[in-house]
Amino acid sequence: MTELETARLLLPSTSEADLDAYTRTCADPEVMRYLSGSMTRDQATQQMERWMRYWEEHGFGVWAAEEKASGAFIGFIELLYHEEWPVERHKMKVCWRLDRSCWGRGLPTEGARASLQYGFEELRLERVISIIHPKNVASRRVAEKAGLTLRGETLFKGFDVIWYVIDRRQWDAGASS
Repeated sequence: MTELETARLLLPSTSEADLDAYTRTCADPEVMRYLSGSMTRDQATQQMERWMRYWEEHGFGVWAAEEKASGAFIGFIELLYHEEWPVERHKMKVCWRLDRSCWGRGLPTEGARASLQYGFEELRLERVISIIHPKNVASRRVAEKAGLTLRGETLFKGFDVIWYVIDRRQWDAGASS
């Protein structure tokens, strides 16, 4: 399985060993404010089990975000096919969720860029999207710093969302730098 590495992060595949830390992150109402709300341990377990199955089937998916300096699990970086996305045919999605203690340090951008690099250079993707709550200013900044551009807004699963896009052409032109 593909492990990614950045200057400050190790990004291995998610595993059961990450469950306690992931559950704590997903129980934080501030972390989950623009998502579906805080998650229980059972919900976090079910989500992580889906991620591990995705890894088995595809060889990539949701990477655990581990801070190199401490070795601590601090969240995740995701590159997954979002089958339910109705807006366009390109459905590969980059996403991030980090523990609140790590906010404001550029770590989600660093992880997002690593997963985009993997997607464009190894998987030869043509386009990657990111779906974000319109009021989530921090995630919007991460998307923009990672090279994605705002493409539109829509109602998805009963929620207002905006989506960002980066194409291979943008990536190749230097959006990764």
